[in-house]
Amino acid sequence: MNILMIAAHPDDNEFRCSGLAMKYLQDGHRVRFLSMLNGCGGHHILGPDEIKERRRLEVEEVKKLTGLEYDIWDIPDCTLVADLPTREKLIRYIRAFNPDLIICHRTNDYHADHRNSGLLVQDAAYLLIVPNYLPDAPAMKKSPVILFNEDAFKNPPFCADIVIDIDDVVEKKFRLADKHVSQVYEWLPYTYGTIDQVPSDPTARFEWLKGGPIDKDTTDETVLHGGLTGYSRRFALPAALHREKLIKRYGQEKGSKIRFAEAYQISEYGSPLTPELEKQLIPY
Repeated sequence: MNILMIAAHPDDNEFRCSGLAMKYLQDGHRVRFLSMLNGCGGHHILGPDEIKERRRLEVEEVKKLTGLEYDIWDIPDCTLVADLPTREKLIRYIRAFNPDLIICHRTNDYHADHRNSGLLVQDAAYLLIVPNYLPDAPAMKKSPVILFNEDAFKNPPFCADIVIDIDDVVEKKFRLADKHVSQVYEWLPYTYGTIDQVPSDPTARFEWLKGGPIDKDTTDETVLHGGLTGYSRRFALPAALHREKLIKRYGQEKGSKIRFAEAYQISEYGSPLTPELEKQLIPY
């Protein structure tokens, strides 16, 4: 299968859907990350050209670690607009890759780049199969299934239609976050006011990034309200929030013990995800 994960910035896919991406790669499927923007806005000290290049090199490290295909468009951060030229660029891009499944942002988010990235996918969705639109790029024979990454915004709220166990690949997900040094140890701590807490030693800072152990004895209540920090909590929240969905998917014994998960919402703009198609596309 061809799996296309579309995000606004370098690192968005890593934080949101890389667990599922690792499962696809392990099973021999073709997985591609697209960052629609070049990352030039993500730093408080480095200028646009410097941080753009640094983030490109961080993506190269992600590719080495995983074997992912990974494209970055040269659009500056904070400037993404759901206009016609960008929509046409995206349609040509998607048609050339011919994905069975697309995963993207929802259109309600704090960041305009995230919102517009999701909107561009939705605007492109039906047009992917229209032969007379952009005939220089052969139309797809059928629409891909489209899923949204989870977010915490409430108007409208995210609907966890599919919740996937990622316990077996979560360590790789931590390692992918760790490759984005400029973000997880510099820019994001700066924005959160915690940059003075970041250790200088690479081993220590990786443990700081994780934020504490979450194991089989960690309760959902602890994850939700116990003061846990870091990416351990971030990657465990879907399991704690959607425990009943995990139990329904995996059964009581396994579902009650899953520590880390990813959740996805089905987009009505893609092909309908029938139970039979879900077993084929998301057999996890």
